[in-house]
Amino acid sequence: MKKLSDELLIESYFKAKKLNLSPDFIQLIETEIERRSLGQRIKFIS
Repeated sequence: MKKLSDELLIESYFKAKKLNLSPDFIQLIETEIERRSLGQRIKFIS
């Protein structure tokens, strides 16, 4: 996850949600989004 750009991480999050992927996988992405302090970007986009 650390190698993904911020944009790709956010895109991956929305794609995982859309495809209804594993909640554990989505949680991993959410944790990385929080670690990078990108939560506001998610709220702004959604």
